[in-house]
Amino acid sequence: MPELPEVETMRRGILPIVGSRIEDLEIPACGKRPILISPKPATLRRRVVGRSIVAIDRVGKRVVVRLDSSDAIIFEPRMTGLVLLAAPPTSEHLRLRISLSGRKHEELLFWDRRGLGLVRLVTPAEFEQFYGEDKLGPDALALAEGGLQERLAGSRRAIKVALLDQKAVAGVGNLYASEILHLAGVDPRRRCDQLRTAQWDGIQTALVEVLELAIRHEGSTLGDGTYRNALNQQGGYQNHHRVYDRAGELCPGCQRAKIERIVQAQRSTFFCPNCQGRKARTQRQQ
Repeated sequence: MPELPEVETMRRGILPIVGSRIEDLEIPACGKRPILISPKPATLRRRVVGRSIVAIDRVGKRVVVRLDSSDAIIFEPRMTGLVLLAAPPTSEHLRLRISLSGRKHEELLFWDRRGLGLVRLVTPAEFEQFYGEDKLGPDALALAEGGLQERLAGSRRAIKVALLDQKAVAGVGNLYASEILHLAGVDPRRRCDQLRTAQWDGIQTALVEVLELAIRHEGSTLGDGTYRNALNQQGGYQNHHRVYDRAGELCPGCQRAKIERIVQAQRSTFFCPNCQGRKARTQRQQ
C-alpha cells in the first residue's frame, strides 16, 4: 500500500541516521515468505559494513539510503513493508537489521508482513538501470506546469488507470488516485485523450494538494493497521479521506450522493457520481 506520502514519511523519519556508520548487517531468521534481498547476504554485508550514510532520498515509492561508497541501499516497501528506527510491529516479520553508530539511533530496520518488498544494494550505474528515466517517470511532486497533460493526454486509458503508471508519473498509487480525481471533480472512467486542458490543470493541482496534505499527516494507516511511520506510529491522513474506502457514505463534497465503488484494472476505485459523473461535467461546461 505505501504510496508517495507514506514513503516520503519514511524517508523523513529516518533522516536522523545521516552521518551514522554501519557497524553490522543482519538478516534475521524468518519463517515467513522470504523477501528479495540483493546481492547475496555475504556480499551485501561486505559492501556496507564500515560505510557511512551520507543522504536519505526517495525515488517514487522507494527509500534510498546513500553511502559514502556511492552505493545506495534501496528499500521498496510494496504492499506492507516498513522502514523503521523503532521496534517493529512484530518480531516474526523483521527482514533486515542494520546496526549503526555515531548518532542517536542504533538500528535501521526493514519489516514486511506479507513478504512482497525488496532490499537492493546498487551502484550508481545500477541505480540508473533500475530507476532511471526509462524506468520511472518524473516524481509526482516534481512535475513541471502542464507536465501531467504532456505525459498522459495521448493515452486512451481511463485517467484513474493512467495515474497508476509509474513510467509516466512516479509515486501515485490506487488510494491517492481516487482522492486526487475526486478533488479535481473528474470522472475516473474518463479517457485521458478526452480530457480538456482545464481538467488536466485541475488534476495536477489536486495531485499536489492531496499528496502534500497526506505527507503533513504522515500518510494513511488503513483498517489493517499495517502502515506505520519510522517510529512505529500511525499516520493520520486516513481521517481526511474524501472517497477512498467510503463506498455507501455521503459525499463530503456535494453532500447529496453516496460514494460508489467500481473496479478498474483489478483495483478498487471510489468516486462520487454527482461530483465526478456526467451531470457534473455538464454543469461545469455551462
